[in-house]
Parts: sequence; structure tokens; C-alpha cells
Amino acid sequence: MSSEALAAERANPRSLPQPLTSICGLLVVIGVATFAAGLYRSPQTTWLAFQSNWVFYAFLAQAGVILSCIFTIVGAKWPGPVKRIAESLGAWVPVSFVLALVGVLGGDALFEWQRTGAVHGKEPWLNPMRFYLTDLGILAVMTVFTVVYLKASLRPALKNLADEGEGFGKARAAGWTKGWRGDDEEREASLKTTRRLAPIMCMLFGVGYTVIAFDQVMSMEQTWFSNLFGAFVCWGGILSAVAATALVAVLNRNTPGFEGTITKDRLHDLGKMMFAFSIFWMYLFFSQYLVIWYGNLPEETLFFRDRLGAQFVIDKGFTESAVAATWTKWNFDFDRFSEAYGWLSMTVWACIWILPFWLLLGQKPKQTWWWLGGVATVMLIGFWLERNLLIWPSVVKGDGGAWFGAIQLGIAAGFLGAFILVFQIYTRLFPTLVVPKRS
Repeated sequence: MSSEALAAERANPRSLPQPLTSICGLLVVIGVATFAAGLYRSPQTTWLAFQSNWVFYAFLAQAGVILSCIFTIVGAKWPGPVKRIAESLGAWVPVSFVLALVGVLGGDALFEWQRTGAVHGKEPWLNPMRFYLTDLGILAVMTVFTVVYLKASLRPALKNLADEGEGFGKARAAGWTKGWRGDDEEREASLKTTRRLAPIMCMLFGVGYTVIAFDQVMSMEQTWFSNLFGAFVCWGGILSAVAATALVAVLNRNTPGFEGTITKDRLHDLGKMMFAFSIFWMYLFFSQYLVIWYGNLPEETLFFRDRLGAQFVIDKGFTESAVAATWTKWNFDFDRFSEAYGWLSMTVWACIWILPFWLLLGQKPKQTWWWLGGVATVMLIGFWLERNLLIWPSVVKGDGGAWFGAIQLGIAAGFLGAFILVFQIYTRLFPTLVVPKRS
């Protein structure tokens, strides 16, 4: 951001919106009640639903802060309030750590190696002591760095809240602005600190959350492995954060304090990021898939067979002529998608790659707020489905509808309500969403 924009920033405290806040509170109650009932009725289903939603929101929230770090590293001057929206997703990061502690209780239901022991050769890696100490340690470190980064980034804009605010927001802002040294000096200190922290956080995210992806997702199918998988899951987090940022920007374009700041140029830039990043997401998937397909090793192809069905892998029992015959008419027959989780996989591809690619071609769609917001919503739904697709087939084989049900939807509703509620509290009470007076 430019020094002029930084100089104009002031905290913009607002009351929590109604009835959205009440609806979110109700969703949280539904989620907690469903989780408790699910543990009694179907523990494995409950923990799989919990894990899918935890992974989705944990990567999205942390990636939002990383997106702000990227803007800081490159010295981006265009984002304006977009940077603050991305940062605000990070309010969920401490919650992710707390929920990860809860998730420890579901280890036996999620990970086969915790029940029966790790396969030969993986015992040093797949053991509960190493597993939980590593993952919880990474999450704790990232939580601390996130809080420090957000505090440094927001501090220059919080003085007015500390002086003129009220309640909890005023008290917290006063604590975060203690030892105030003047506007100019505080802005310079903020830039210096965030520029120092940003590359460190990006490297920690790239390495640390890759390990999280290996442990929390890939190890659920302990005989399968892919070196590219961690990058693929992390990039999904980045793309989902861009989509969430675009959606929030569109929804807040007329909010007091935002008038005139969510410009067509900024929407265009967000649209370009969504367009390009979705292509790179598919590139990572295809790079991983292609090597496994032509290698055709059973310990590698099982991951895709469980999710896409047999038509996307080579059957070892087929002759060359038999394989050719099955594709002579280039007819998927659509019934083939009913095998494994085929229809869910096709829906994920459509939401994250096919539709964004075609719907965001050209300049006009990217600048049209309702069009861009619609595509962002579709992408977020797609990523929620994709996280389910990564997790459910590793445990529940061959049942393409296992991810969908009352328990699953109730827990998903609880996570959604909690995430929006935390975001609203952060942006409305403290440290509040910082809005520049000039775009």
C-alpha cells in the first residue's frame, strides 16, 4: 500500500450486523449439538466431517494472512482495503489451533495406523508422539506469528479506536498501541516489521502446512504418497483465500467506510488472480495425476481410483487392445461417474477450474461485482467439496455419497457459522476492519 493510503487509515468500529450474527450463533449451536449427537450415533462419520471442515477453514484462514504477506513482500500498491479483508480471514487461525486440540480425540476414527500400527518402514513417521507434537507445534508457531503480524500491520490505524472507542475494542486497541510514538514513526515501524515477518511466514506456511497436509490428509491412506500433494493442498488454501477475499469485498462494496474503495480495477485484479490461480491449481493436480497414471503403480493409483473411478487409471489386467476398445467411441457413458466418488470429483473440477476459466475470460466479467462474487462463491463451495473429497474416500471406500448426510451438514453449518461469527467480531469490534479514506 502507498504511504498516502496508510496515512489515511483509521479503525472503523461498527456494531455486529443483524440478523446475520444471530443466524451464525444459531448455526454454531446446531453444529455443536450435531457433533455431540454424532459422537453417540456414528463416531467415524462425525470425526470425518469434523476433519474435512477443519482442513478447509484452517488452510483458508492461514492463507488469507499469507496473501497479505505476499502483498507486503512485492510492495503491492493496488489492494487498499482488499489487503485488510485478506488479513481478517486470519482471525480464525487461533481457533484452528484450539480445534486441532479437539481433533486429537478423533485420531483412532480417522487414521488406520493409529488403530493397527503403521505399515513397515513408516513407523518413525506415523506414530502419535511425532504426529501430534509436530502438527500442533506447527499450528502453534503459525498462530503466534499470525498474531504478531496482524498486530504490527494494524497498529498504526488503531490509535483513534484507543482514544475514542468504547468497550472491549477500546481496551484491546489501547493495549496494542501502548507506547505510541506518533503517526509517522508508527507507520514506518509497521512497514519495517511486516516486511521482516512476511517472507518468514510465507516460508513457514509453505513448509509447515505441507507437513500438515501430509499428516492430516495423506496419512489417512498410509500406503499412498505423493511429494506434490502438500503443495497442491496449500495452493488450494491460497486460491480459496483469494475467492473468499473477493466475495467479502463484493459484499462490502457499499458498507459505510468502503464507499468508492472496492473499485472496478480492484475487482479486476482479484478476478485475474482467481482466473490464473485456478489454472495453476489444475496444473498441480494434473502434474501429480499424469506421473501416477503412466507409472501405474498400485500403491499410487489407489488414491485416484478411490476418487475418480477405474476409468481414470490403467487396469493392470487389461490388454492394450482392450483399453483401446473401451475408449473407441469416446463415451464416458456417465454411469461410470457413479463409480467411487466420480460425480463429486467432476463437481469439484467444474467449480474450481472449468467454470472459473470460462466465466472469467475477458475483462468485463472480472469487473462486474455480481458476476465475480458469484464465481467466488462457486469456487468456495468447490473447495469445501474438494476437502471432503480428499478425506472421505481414504476411509469410506466406494460410497460416493458418504460425505453427505444430516451429521455432515450439521457440522458443516456449525463451522460456517463459527467462521463468519469470528470474522464479524474481528472486523466489527477489534481490531476492526481498517478502511483507507482514499482508494
